[in-house]
Amino acid sequence: MAVSGLILIGFIVGHLVGNLQIYSPADKINGYAEFLHSLGPTLWVVRILLLFFAVVHIWSAISLTRDNQKARGAVSKRYAINHTIRATLASRTMRISGFVVLAFVIYHLAQFTVGVADRAHFKETLQPYTMQADYHIFGVTTVHKGDVVLDVQSMMIYGFQQPLISIFYIVAIGLLSYHLLHGFDSMFQTLGLRNGKWSGGLRKFSIAFSLLYFFFNVTIPVSILAGRVTLRPEVAAIRGASVAQLPAQR
Repeated sequence: MAVSGLILIGFIVGHLVGNLQIYSPADKINGYAEFLHSLGPTLWVVRILLLFFAVVHIWSAISLTRDNQKARGAVSKRYAINHTIRATLASRTMRISGFVVLAFVIYHLAQFTVGVADRAHFKETLQPYTMQADYHIFGVTTVHKGDVVLDVQSMMIYGFQQPLISIFYIVAIGLLSYHLLHGFDSMFQTLGLRNGKWSGGLRKFSIAFSLLYFFFNVTIPVSILAGRVTLRPEVAAIRGASVAQLPAQR
């Protein structure tokens, strides 16, 4: 469970870094998305591996829960006195927050990867984008100026302009951050990397890590809802025309 959790933490941090490019010109996040798509089968291998580790993580949580129940006799034999000494609320709600986060990940992929949200005019909104400059990763050009790519920036902005989607995202990220609050700390203990000398510092780092992860993720939908990050004028014009024609299409 600890190893799979460590791998998944690495993924969500990388995912956050990629998403924060929404604040840069469109070339950044669109070039980043095109680079990922250009990986072809390799990208699907990574996705399958991430899915595998997610399943392992969930299976481990269920197995550990069952082992704990067996260790104290059976589900029907509860403790005579149920008194929590040191367990935090985050640790006692790991299963609940974990399943809510799983539901969010499924919906998030359906919306932004598969593109099933708002089918009525999703295709009209997601117009091709022509790169205005080269996109580099570690100094290497991965997407060239003039390449026609998907406009992922507009897709993200349009998605988060819908209040219900943004609220769901914020709540889910909050639960994921809360999940990390206990998971990050206990992961080091499980791997034998925690001791009395720096357990206090590790706890503070876990809190800071979880808070920063929540903050930077939440700034994206909040900035879009507040109008600080908006669709480019040419995309907004296409979007407006699409909405205006919608009643006639029906």
